Parts: sequence; structure tokens; C-alpha cells
Amino acid sequence: MEGTEIYTAMRHFADSWGMLGMALFFLGVVLFVFRPGAKKLADEAASIPLRED
Repeated sequence: MEGTEIYTAMRHFADSWGMLGMALFFLGVVLFVFRPGAKKLADEAASIPLRED
């Protein structure tokens, strides 16, 4: 494979499957952050340094 052919193949992969992968990752992060109960867990984690045990 020549350098230009490798570049073209990688560019084609990034334009199709790479973009799909990034979109699925983004969707997963959004669903993880905005899932039910996430605010309560985040508030509990944020208060850990302020606790006096």
C-alpha cells in the first residue's frame, strides 16, 4: 500500500465508523450524566470532603 492509499483508507474509516463511534460515545455520556438518580449521587460525592466523621 502506498502512503496515499493508506491515508485514503484511514480517512474513509474516520468519516464513517469513526464518526459513528464518537456519536455513540457522546450519547452514552449524555445518558449516563442525565440518568435518574444522578443528581443525588453527585451531591453525595460533592459533600464527602466537608463531612466530619
